[in-house]
Amino acid sequence: MIYVKNLSFFYPIENHNRQKRILDNVSFDIKDGEFVSILGRSGCGKTTLVNILAGYLVAETGKVLIGNIEAKKPGKNRIVVNQENDLFEWMTVWENMKLVNNNEGDINKCLKLVGLNEVRQYFPNKLSGGMKKRLSLARALVVNPNFLILDEPFVSLDHRTRENLHMELDRIFSLTKKTTLLVTHDIDEAIFLSDRIIVLGKKPASIVNKLNINFPHPRELGIKNTRKFTGIKNKIKNSYI
Repeated sequence: MIYVKNLSFFYPIENHNRQKRILDNVSFDIKDGEFVSILGRSGCGKTTLVNILAGYLVAETGKVLIGNIEAKKPGKNRIVVNQENDLFEWMTVWENMKLVNNNEGDINKCLKLVGLNEVRQYFPNKLSGGMKKRLSLARALVVNPNFLILDEPFVSLDHRTRENLHMELDRIFSLTKKTTLLVTHDIDEAIFLSDRIIVLGKKPASIVNKLNINFPHPRELGIKNTRKFTGIKNKIKNSYI
């Protein structure tokens, strides 16, 4: 279990003797093997929350527990996949994987899982945008973290590539049951992938809604055309008002 308890965070305002509140008393939990999305508009504080969960920032108040251990600094029990390209361009696919895990069996398993086993000797500049994201995901999985954090991982990709990767990620999640948090501003993406969605409001960010998404895994793109999907989408949109 991951427990986020009463997180608040402030940034100092330059040339002013005061602070700007970014997060306001945010609390939620993620069950083992659950896929949860944090959904909010751009600039609402999602990245600050990711940085606290990853251990890059320390909250002013509150805490993050992974199991029974308080997360105060970065660790291999949680891995972040960012929206930026985080691959080493001078290393092959295989070398990028080996950088974080020397076990050839683990590397082979993860490359097969994301469909990149046949391009293991390619350099990243020979890969498409979608393949690079799959490699970043494989490199995160080969560490075998307790908790995977995806911070707007598909935002820079075109619509068709994003949809293909949504299908791939859902398939991978269905197979691995890896505890996952997706941080996104894309409502359709959150509904399609998640077991639960936590909606953040405007700054200072606080939780304005929580929704259970009861579509079974693995999922098909056709669920986006259902009345149920549209109903969930409307509930989320109304939360922003």
